[in-house]
Amino acid sequence: MFKVRHFDRSVILLCLRWYLTYSLSLRNLEEMMAERRISVDHATIHRDRALVA
Repeated sequence: MFKVRHFDRSVILLCLRWYLTYSLSLRNLEEMMAERRISVDHATIHRDRALVA
């Protein structure tokens, strides 16, 4: 499921959990990850979300 990924599995799952639970936008997730010193683009989250779905 996570064979082609740019981030650790836990980061991807955390983003997905927040995205689905709190109805956040991908840009909101990008800002939240930046607050945690994880540099991720909203397009990367979108791509990784598509890999999991």
